[in-house]
Amino acid sequence: MQNNEATLDTLPVSTLRGVGPRSAAKLAAFGIETVQDVLFHLPRRYEDRTRIVPIGSLRPGDHAVIEAEVDLAEIKYGRRRSLLARVSDGSGSLMLRFFYFSKVQQQGLSRGTRLRIYGEARRGPATLEMVHPEYQRLADGEPVPTEDRLTAIYPASEGVHQLTLRKLSEQALQLYEHDRLPEWLPQELLTKLQLTDLQSALRYVHRPPPDADLEALEAGVHFTQQRLAFEEMLAHHLSLRRVRQRARRLKAEPLAGNHSLLTRFMRSLPFALTTAQQRVIKELLRDLSASHPMMRLVQGDVGCGKTVVAAAAAIQAVACDCQVAIMAPTELLAEQHFGNFDDWFKSLGIQVGWLSGKVKGKARDRVLADLADGSVQVLIGTHALFQQDVTFDRLGLVIIDEQHRFGVHQRLALRDKGRQQQKVPHQLIMTATPIPRTLSMALYADLDSSVIDELPPGRTPVQTVALPDSRRAEVIERVREACREGRQAYWVCTLIEESESLQCQAAEDTAVLLAETLPELNVGLVHGRLKEQEKASRMTDFKRGDIDLLVATTVIEVGVDVPNASLMIIENAERLGLAQLHQLRGRVGRGAVQSSCVLMYRGPLSALARKRLTVLRESNDGFEIARKDLELRGPGEVLGTRQTGMLQFRIADLSRDQGLLNKVEQAASYLIENQADRIQPIIRRWLGRSARYGEV
Repeated sequence: MQNNEATLDTLPVSTLRGVGPRSAAKLAAFGIETVQDVLFHLPRRYEDRTRIVPIGSLRPGDHAVIEAEVDLAEIKYGRRRSLLARVSDGSGSLMLRFFYFSKVQQQGLSRGTRLRIYGEARRGPATLEMVHPEYQRLADGEPVPTEDRLTAIYPASEGVHQLTLRKLSEQALQLYEHDRLPEWLPQELLTKLQLTDLQSALRYVHRPPPDADLEALEAGVHFTQQRLAFEEMLAHHLSLRRVRQRARRLKAEPLAGNHSLLTRFMRSLPFALTTAQQRVIKELLRDLSASHPMMRLVQGDVGCGKTVVAAAAAIQAVACDCQVAIMAPTELLAEQHFGNFDDWFKSLGIQVGWLSGKVKGKARDRVLADLADGSVQVLIGTHALFQQDVTFDRLGLVIIDEQHRFGVHQRLALRDKGRQQQKVPHQLIMTATPIPRTLSMALYADLDSSVIDELPPGRTPVQTVALPDSRRAEVIERVREACREGRQAYWVCTLIEESESLQCQAAEDTAVLLAETLPELNVGLVHGRLKEQEKASRMTDFKRGDIDLLVATTVIEVGVDVPNASLMIIENAERLGLAQLHQLRGRVGRGAVQSSCVLMYRGPLSALARKRLTVLRESNDGFEIARKDLELRGPGEVLGTRQTGMLQFRIADLSRDQGLLNKVEQAASYLIENQADRIQPIIRRWLGRSARYGEV
């Protein structure tokens, strides 16, 4: 590598031919700013343009290269104006159709013109046709070689076209010949893990030979693609390990010593803790007593009792004269936490505060003042907790519920509220969405992990059945019977208003229909567009037993605890992911009575939807369900909407590439021990400026 030349990771894309200021701006918006970005913008599929196919052998759906002569070109006027050109090659003829064309293009398709054409053959009104194919004019008698490589088709966007991306990748690969993109993985590591070098991998993926395994390439499992996915996963893993290493160097207030307040709390509970809960509390107390910050993830299935475990940690912090911040992703869940903690802590003399976007004016000022002077010892709320004007007197512990809804940046932002000199608060991260080990290794490499793998005694598995919505009348009768026996029921709808495109039954319409069909029952309605006060009021009525049947959207997915509710109906269950269905189902079965969940679907079911419903019918184990969900849908879907700071992959896919994770861990340990100077360049290559996981 020549020292006087910029490497491709810093060389602006504008240095490539054909990239002016406007093109550079469009490419930047698409995430391509350097020549390295061009190389890492990988094809999503490939086309075989290496041989010419006779028109007579084409079938609908074939993608092919043909050589043909124009017989006739004309503009046809109908509902849409189009340019039609009939071409033939002696074996047959087909029509080329263009909806967008210029006069010059029309003139260039004059009778007798020879063309090389690539496109998809489709059924037309009279014959096969290609709509907007790629083509080039052929000079008479001059042979034009066919492609000697498979043709890459790249993810494109408006203003960034295939031809542009192909030309840019060709130039980038030529520059790469001069060895101006460093190979950061040492050769001994590549040999040990049986990985190809970076340059060979990139060249192959962009320009595969004609005999390449197209099936493997399009599935993303070719060994060259796996080499790139490996390095990207390694970069993310190293970045999180760096967060962990740096956090270990930080100091925290040791929350150790007197457990008398915690003992009083345990004795006040009307139930005994499970062995798993006791084990996890011991792990938390051990971490909290250290002089470096605890960073622990507590996972547990729906209803396993994570909240009590979090309360124990909070009490230990308060006993050591520190404040606690508890953040939840939704108003409903935060409000339920506030109710639980306030009930538990009142008798212990601990003041609990509440803060969300809905708390305004004097009420907000009062909470902030009490927080700043230390009067509020435990503050519970939503994202509002890390707003600028929220100031703690002595924040010692941060508890975040449903961590995957937030992301690393937001977690660190809340932690920084308690930074004093070189000391930061301890962190407890909770999730009721069980995370398969593959995801946990990649997403939470910066955290220690505890699992509450035991349900409280008396909890019976929920019986689950799947029924077509043609049996709605039977299901309604089942609700009537359950409520007549003194139980309560949920009826979950996936949308608030009618949507023909999704064919989902609207919650509001359903509530009206059920109230008419079941006049003897008190039917309530909860959805995300209700005012918080109204939503809370209806949930309280349901908890108290004043509402028999609660019609709700998925706002009840997490946190709602009504032991008397023993039946749940989920409409359009085929449209929800396994993890979400399992979370919803977890709202019932919280008492000692046998509970049931009816997954009502609208047929015909796709193969994927059928598999999902089968998994849910056969298992109540959240970790097994999460593993299946990852297999069926991939990590992006399992984790929900992408959040600020959450890891996002360009090439790797955690579901597809989970087999690489052991190699990733091996490589990370090797680099940390032997070649730590290569870690930052690897992180910078893949994460760039988009996610500063390494900053703590």
